[in-house]
Amino acid sequence: MSFSSLLAFPTSHPLVPYGWDEGWEAEFAPHAERGLVPGRVVRVDRGQCDVITPAGLVRADTEFVTPRDPLRVICTGDWAVVDPGGDPRFVREYLPRRTAFVRSTASTRSEGQILAANVDHAVIAISLAVELDLGRVERFLALGWESGALPVIVLTKADLVSDPAVLGHLVEDVRTTAPGVQVLTVSSATGEGIDVLSAVLSGGTSVLLGISGAGKSTLANALLGDEVMEVQATRDMDGKGRHTTTTRNLLAMPGGGVLIDTPGLRGVGLWDAETGVGQVFSEIEGLAGECRFHDCAHIAEPGCAVLAAVEDGSLSVRRLESYRKLLRENQRIVAKTDARLRGEIRRDWKRKGAEGRAAMEAKRGRIR
Repeated sequence: MSFSSLLAFPTSHPLVPYGWDEGWEAEFAPHAERGLVPGRVVRVDRGQCDVITPAGLVRADTEFVTPRDPLRVICTGDWAVVDPGGDPRFVREYLPRRTAFVRSTASTRSEGQILAANVDHAVIAISLAVELDLGRVERFLALGWESGALPVIVLTKADLVSDPAVLGHLVEDVRTTAPGVQVLTVSSATGEGIDVLSAVLSGGTSVLLGISGAGKSTLANALLGDEVMEVQATRDMDGKGRHTTTTRNLLAMPGGGVLIDTPGLRGVGLWDAETGVGQVFSEIEGLAGECRFHDCAHIAEPGCAVLAAVEDGSLSVRRLESYRKLLRENQRIVAKTDARLRGEIRRDWKRKGAEGRAAMEAKRGRIR
């Protein structure tokens, strides 16, 4: 969308604070001709949802949009097509999503679960009150990149790290883990960094993600300028907290932009996130292009640029192992819904395993 078209769009429209723009207006035009009204879903609960419309907040039934595919159910952040007549009101359908944040569920059926729709920023909250888990950071980032949103890492509870040098090292560790991603430190207790984060998020919709105890609800309150979200104390022993937020809620921020708060996530399973994994480990993907063999598994193959980087210390073993782990997990998830792919993956693993063993045997022979 051009800058001139944005200027032409009527900013007085009551849904503009919730992300309405010229693009959504054009998408909705056919529905407007039928007398239907637009609205942004701010909360979903048991077959009904709260929708902010030009006339205000309404409660609507979602029985017309309950498909079998769990990724197509209506969710917080969707732009709904609301039938305003009658009681209850109905959501007839929703506009095509620009982005969607999806994770796999713990279900044995390996279904995907959509957490938020039409998000511009995926804000990943990581607490500095406990030891950094860089593997978890990478996992959240893979889902963030795959969603189509721009990830932002927010290191919360910065006031608990009293030594500036230690704080600097922690920030650098995360930046190394998250190439190309903005990393900010904030303290909801002191207000440090909140204004910077508010400015970054003011231009769109942001979803706040993290495990229980990461300080998401406290951070949401700081961004919203009010005690909107309930806050509970974390356990001193491990920094974990209970699920303060139990639903996904969409709220307009006073400085501009929209925030979706989510419950703390115990599990962060990948869901068809190969592109996201590649983005997180962009330096490994770049090195892979320099390997002698185009299908190099980076295990023991001759001419492997990835293993050479590990040897010279420019790539950490932890980083390579995390990359392998997330790729394997993603392949398993995708294969569960694709029998043909399952067979291909099995054959590929066997072939690469045999090649790796042969390369190791040859290497041992040269050493002798």
